[in-house]
Amino acid sequence: MARGDGGTSGAAAPRPRPERVLMTAEPHGGVWTYALELAGALSRAGVATVLAALGEPLSPAARAAAAAIQGLELVEGACRGEWTDDPWDDVAAAGDWLLGVEERTRPDVVHLNGTCHAALPFRAPRVVVAHACALSWWRAVRRRPAPVRYERYRARVAEGLRAAEAVVAPSAAMLSALAGEYGALGVGRGHVIPHARDRRRFAPAEKEGFVFAAGRLWDEAKNLAALEKVAPRLPWPVLVAGSDVAPGGVGRRTGESLCSLGWVSEGELAWWLGRAAIYAFPARYQPFGMSILEAGLSGCALVLGDLPSLREIWRDAAVYVPADDAGALAGALDQLIRDAARREALGALARRRAVRFSPRAMARRYLDVYALALAARPPAPRRDGPPPPPSPRGTPCE
Repeated sequence: MARGDGGTSGAAAPRPRPERVLMTAEPHGGVWTYALELAGALSRAGVATVLAALGEPLSPAARAAAAAIQGLELVEGACRGEWTDDPWDDVAAAGDWLLGVEERTRPDVVHLNGTCHAALPFRAPRVVVAHACALSWWRAVRRRPAPVRYERYRARVAEGLRAAEAVVAPSAAMLSALAGEYGALGVGRGHVIPHARDRRRFAPAEKEGFVFAAGRLWDEAKNLAALEKVAPRLPWPVLVAGSDVAPGGVGRRTGESLCSLGWVSEGELAWWLGRAAIYAFPARYQPFGMSILEAGLSGCALVLGDLPSLREIWRDAAVYVPADDAGALAGALDQLIRDAARREALGALARRRAVRFSPRAMARRYLDVYALALAARPPAPRRDGPPPPPSPRGTPCE
């Protein structure tokens, strides 16, 4: 049941505060990392989280990371995301399952790290977090509007955005993209809350002479293939951590100029970032960029794609290059390789900028948004009687 933050007699009524949040997330990539950071920070603020994992089965490491958060309840469902091809049967099945999870766990707020399920008849108010969207991806990556086959996706996302009591994006650029693709969100419903990382997980070490990047090699939005083009021109090696196997199981071979480390654990990633002098991420589309934040915390000099979202987040703490200009990318990297003083100064700027994005500050801002959602639509009365038993793990979409 929602509670107030306290107050004195005669003062304005305290803002409502949730005791429990039901949060969805796909168990991989930056959104999963974000969800765990937020759940941990909410736990330290006295708010419990029920984390509903939707997507591929959880890895042992992902399950262990969730288990380490005090007061977190993990429930698992194996359903495809709304951004995949023709996912709508899975989306419907996942929605039925989520309504059952809500009925059993009785949260004060439903926090959806996806959009379509916001149109469901949840009892609690809904906060949608739009980390990205397929339509803005098409404009940024393919340089044209999404094909006609995305019209159903457009309609379902717009419906979810209209239904939510609050909509959050990790950057103002992403919030603006949502309004451009799906229409204005309305006064007071749109909020910008950047992602965050615990500074204790990533720290600078003695820097070594290599350029580093992290991400899926096959991902057009991350554009790490550009590093493969420029690597032969550079005096330092270029190392990339991340999957080189695209959906469908097709591997992507890299040339001798680029060293692919494959998937690495969080601890291994922190080790590499701590020693990397330069972090390169020439993205075509990136509403926030969790790996960039990790690199910033690690004191890397940042060379990033010239995107409004990344300029908004990193300001003067990075070098920006057009994503499709291999010459500019090679020139920026070569200049930093040869200029140790500027490289070290940029790494220090990135570190100072990165520590501003703390989990505690992120959780505080989400609590403000949850309060607004609760004030806009208090939870509906619960049905009499005990809650139903939990659903079997991993079965909602089978």
